[in-house]
Amino acid sequence: MLMKILTNGYGKFKSWVTDRLQGFLIFLLIVITTIIVLWPLMVITVHSGEAGVRYSRFFGGTITDYVYPEGIYLIWPFDKIYIYDVRWQTVMHEFGFLTNKGLLVRLKLAIRYMPDYELLGLLQKEVGPDYVNKIIIPQAESILRRHMGQHDPEDIYTNKEGLLSNIVSLALEEIGMKFVRVDDIIIRSVELPPAIVGAIEEKLVYEQRSKAYDFRLSIEKREAERKRIEAEGINSFQTIIKSTLDDRLLKWQGVQATLELAKSNNTKVVVIGAGTNGLPLILNSEK
Repeated sequence: MLMKILTNGYGKFKSWVTDRLQGFLIFLLIVITTIIVLWPLMVITVHSGEAGVRYSRFFGGTITDYVYPEGIYLIWPFDKIYIYDVRWQTVMHEFGFLTNKGLLVRLKLAIRYMPDYELLGLLQKEVGPDYVNKIIIPQAESILRRHMGQHDPEDIYTNKEGLLSNIVSLALEEIGMKFVRVDDIIIRSVELPPAIVGAIEEKLVYEQRSKAYDFRLSIEKREAERKRIEAEGINSFQTIIKSTLDDRLLKWQGVQATLELAKSNNTKVVVIGAGTNGLPLILNSEK
């Protein structure tokens, strides 16, 4: 009797499972598919050097007062976290502008920048992820174009008196005021038409030659001045000596010189006075 009951119960259970197995498998497949589809929308990873800004579809939109740091976050599938690289980055850019003489000059730039971490929410809300092309490059180009357009092409090409560095400093002061930080703007090259470059370089060569000539001329002038001063000194010396010497002094000095010669142990000299009262004749005074 018991076996019959167990057999009937097992048969009913088996029949119940068999009847519902297909539905269960379909349900399980739906759950797995849903997890696979929603996983990247619900589980968000903020990697090293990144930060996130959350957009809540039904609860206030972009959250501007909180920035998601590195880590893993679970959100609603209808929300979204925008990921930003918050490390220093570099973007290359090239553009042309007209100088004050209407000449086209092309600049190649390298701009080093990063988003302001604390203002990342506002950056996302007011500008968006493409902020490099929306604010950084246009601002840098506009500022450089405005300042460089006031100068001669030669001054720009030769970087006269640190012109490029001064303009870059001005650009750094004006740029980066909207949610980003700009560390440096590097001017990689300045390109002018070949004919203009050739004319500028030729002019520079002649200027250097002229400076070299002026330098040599300055040296010669200083040398001539030195010789003039030396000649004046010699002439002054001779004038003073001439005014202080007379015949008696010369004769006395001659006598002194003769005595010194006479006292010498190895003197074998003939000395004949040249004046009317000539000095004594000394022949072979060696002892």
